Amino acid sequence: MKLEPGSLRSKTFVVTGANQGIGLQAAQAFARAGADLVMVCRSRDKGEAAQRDLERVAQGGSVRLFVADVSLKADCKRVCEEIRAAVPRIDVLLNNAGVLATSYRKTPEGHEHTYATNHLGYYGMALGLLPRLRENGGGRIVNVSSMAHMNARIDWSDLELERGFTPWRAYANSKIFNILFTHELAKRTAGMGVTVNCLHPGVVATGFGQTDGGFTARLVKLVAPFLTKAEDGAKTSIFLCTSPKVAAVTGKYFADSKEKTPRRAARNDESAAKLWAASERATGLTV
Repeated sequence: MKLEPGSLRSKTFVVTGANQGIGLQAAQAFARAGADLVMVCRSRDKGEAAQRDLERVAQGGSVRLFVADVSLKADCKRVCEEIRAAVPRIDVLLNNAGVLATSYRKTPEGHEHTYATNHLGYYGMALGLLPRLRENGGGRIVNVSSMAHMNARIDWSDLELERGFTPWRAYANSKIFNILFTHELAKRTAGMGVTVNCLHPGVVATGFGQTDGGFTARLVKLVAPFLTKAEDGAKTSIFLCTSPKVAAVTGKYFADSKEKTPRRAARNDESAAKLWAASERATGLTV
């Protein structure tokens, strides 16, 4: 989706993981259309490098960087407070930051790293910024999921895979959690003027899965030449964040900028409520 120059002027977009891959491509599109950008990045050095690139293409909008590790509820709480204090309006939150952890490890707060980043980070950022999103007549929350959710196997007695961890299972589970969370948050924000949708971006060539090394990192590098380019992978994110066609659509899953039906397990109301309860216990946040 190509945005017209100036079409997003006076609008503010928060993008997590905005320093590379899909997040950076989406941020560039928003900046070129005149939006004010709020970047949330884990690395200050990488964030500042991307911020300079975005400032070069920006068409009148500001580019602000906030540093936070969204796998940590304390960081999510802090950065949301900082953003709310610094930014008078938010129109869109693009929850994009994600990992494919190649080995089992816990965050300092005691949660499995993939679950904490890919799900609890989305939950914490969405609920932390929801008050600001509501203030100007409503906003949009867009969660980057994946068709990898088709391979999810949820064990509610082992939600964070202490016993059954593999990198791909943890990642697939986190992606079905994105869809279940989208579904439940859309229900809980009904009537607030806020829409919540999620998407499959394509199988995209980014720096994904490279952080921890090991077999998974080697496999990702091997198949990288056959993957979708990041700029193509960002198209559905940009569509959901900006298109008037979906201004009133909420609780849905998209691919190739079209509404799709996720697998049945991703449409289970009981599972969505269970996940919400677990997320609420882990973060202390609710609507």
